[in-house]
Amino acid sequence: MAHSLTEPYSTKRVESDLLLDGHGLALPDVVAVARGPHRRHVGIATDAVGRMEAAVQVKLKLMDAGVPIYGVTAGFGDSNTRQIHGDKSAALQENLLRFLNCGTGSPASPEVTRATMLIRANCLARGYSGIRPNVVELLVECLNHDILPVIPERGSVGASGDLVPLSYVARMLIGEGEVRYGGEVLPAADALAAAGLKPVALEAKEGLALVNGTSFMAAFAVLAAHAAAEIANTAEMCTALASQVLCGNPAHFDDFLFEQKPHDGVRRSARHIRQLFNGVTSPGLTGDFDTDWSGLGYRQLDQPIQDRYSIRCAPHVIGVLRDTLTWTERMLETEVNSSNDNPLFAPDGTVLNGGNFYGGHVGQTMDSLKIAVASVGDLLDRQLQLVVDEKFNNGLTPNLVPRFDPESWNAGLHHGFKGMQLTASALVAEALRWTNPATAFSRSTEAHNQDKVSMGTIAARDARSVVELIQEVAAIHLIALCQAADLRGLERLSPETTAVHAAVRKLSPFVHADRPLAADVRRVTEAIATGVWSSACTGETAAL
Repeated sequence: MAHSLTEPYSTKRVESDLLLDGHGLALPDVVAVARGPHRRHVGIATDAVGRMEAAVQVKLKLMDAGVPIYGVTAGFGDSNTRQIHGDKSAALQENLLRFLNCGTGSPASPEVTRATMLIRANCLARGYSGIRPNVVELLVECLNHDILPVIPERGSVGASGDLVPLSYVARMLIGEGEVRYGGEVLPAADALAAAGLKPVALEAKEGLALVNGTSFMAAFAVLAAHAAAEIANTAEMCTALASQVLCGNPAHFDDFLFEQKPHDGVRRSARHIRQLFNGVTSPGLTGDFDTDWSGLGYRQLDQPIQDRYSIRCAPHVIGVLRDTLTWTERMLETEVNSSNDNPLFAPDGTVLNGGNFYGGHVGQTMDSLKIAVASVGDLLDRQLQLVVDEKFNNGLTPNLVPRFDPESWNAGLHHGFKGMQLTASALVAEALRWTNPATAFSRSTEAHNQDKVSMGTIAARDARSVVELIQEVAAIHLIALCQAADLRGLERLSPETTAVHAAVRKLSPFVHADRPLAADVRRVTEAIATGVWSSACTGETAAL
């Protein structure tokens, strides 16, 4: 058999500014590459090439010795007892990609696909998977040229990795299947040729190395976690604005309270809200009460002593999300810098079979993250209900309608944010429905070989869906809060919340009369998703 470690993969090489070695891929780099293919040029580190070449030599020596190797000279899954001759090993890889190519559902977004390709290349660059460097380099060059396989979202139980989704990545490398390239969907072979790239012929273990990993679920997870951090920032902006437009009590966020129950995420959330207040106290509920009263019965206070939970307890709700993000980030960093296929070839010349493809940590973090994000969304919907309801909004108009002269023709015709609150409530209800833990629904698959599976990919996709819903809830709430601020008077805001108001107003004008607001919601949602102006207004940045 002829085995090449140096087969050319491209007609030209470009110096890279993001080198993959299987150890140091940072989550912000995953997000940056996923969001735009031209921001970083990706390459493979020299030491990673050396490790990959050494693992290939171990594989070849074992094959020449006639050792049965899972997925190399033995079948896949429960077929691992069926040994084949080494001459058939390449054909075995081709058949693997064929029978796995049966995904369903909508195609994954370009962002998820880019993240998948980057993470898979980095995991293989760790060097113990028995795959030639030129195969991984071709994967990286496809990423650099923004040649993206069309990957159906459904079909992975997250046990032997993302077998079905990743088969679409692998087929692209051999010039098969469909890809997105230059704004079109076209055959992979045509896109590779147009970019000056050559498909590879996979050799022993290489198809399995490409598909037997957690990179698809990890891509969803990293992007969902990044977006969730922006939701935390936005929720704190909303809380500060809500407190101000409702004439709330800023003392609820005093650091002394949080020193007595010092969860890191809760303290960070409260600190951010205090920064947004910037020392501005509400002219309404200041906590100053007449102490000269000497009545023997009781009196009705003009102002409440404390605000409702959705304001007063906001750091305790958002803080859970922040603390969840802390350990989510740690687990995902380990996942994207791991060898998560099977088998692995050790430098001592042995081959080891294991279960590194199991997506349990991704599944657990995503099930937890989606619950925390949905809870924050529920908090925002409760704040919104206070702001639009004249019984609770401390003198604002019903449903935030503009103030009309009672004798004018427009009086009584407008309903303001009634529909917006209805939509927000529907979105939150849908998000809460998605919080059922996917990891609790393990299925025994593949003739009971995969008899305990992680469901990590489904959990990560669920988290993505919850995040998208709550981004829309946050957008609706922000628009409503800016309407309330205009009605209350902008002089009541701090410089920080005034900046938030100005940023939102560039995307959503004051509602002078009933009008469709769907486009406003879409624009503000997109701003929340990018995180650009939330960071500019608040000084906070995403955790990832």
